[in-house]
Amino acid sequence: MESVSKIENEECRAAIQDLIEQPLLGNEVVVPSKQPKTPGQKAMRKTFKGTAHLANLLPTGSVLAFQILSPAFTHQGQCRSAVSRATTLGLLACCAASCFLLCFTDSCRDHRGKVRYGIATFGGLWIIDGSSADAVIAAEEAAKYRLRAMDFVHALASLLVFAAVVAFDQNVVKCFCPSPSQEAKELLVAVPVAVGVVCSLFFVAFPSRRHGIGFPLSRH
Repeated sequence: MESVSKIENEECRAAIQDLIEQPLLGNEVVVPSKQPKTPGQKAMRKTFKGTAHLANLLPTGSVLAFQILSPAFTHQGQCRSAVSRATTLGLLACCAASCFLLCFTDSCRDHRGKVRYGIATFGGLWIIDGSSADAVIAAEEAAKYRLRAMDFVHALASLLVFAAVVAFDQNVVKCFCPSPSQEAKELLVAVPVAVGVVCSLFFVAFPSRRHGIGFPLSRH
């Protein structure tokens, strides 16, 4: 009798174990294999990814500062004195320098995982956020962020975009050219549009690897 009861108990335990494991097996998710992407899909993905990075490549901060300060510096385009023209030129120079220099800024993570900001140099990344000596990245890691020829091309394109925005600003145009000819008006409309389109396409086709300051880091 004892052997029979043991067999029955073992059968009951086996049945209970089957009931416990059955829903777990039923909840298994079959992960489909990743389908290879066609050349068209790869090109489309690259295009959208490059377009999403335009905010990082275009001089948005400098343009915003210029548009806010331009009416005050030019007195709504009147430029009543030589001082107004001089201060407006100073504003243009500062914003243009900002557009150029920000193209060489970058950010990375140190050995503790914290984001550090710096400027790319020929020797590597120069940390400028006031980090202590033990928090900066290693020399071999910083060397990966050294200056490249494409950085200067991106900086020049950024300057051209800013120049196109300035040419569209009526306050600046009225300040330095109060009575433009008809040909000049047509050039002030057509040239900035062409420059903006060409530079935007260039940024999409040849995106920068720099993260700048204030933009999220990529996975790589």
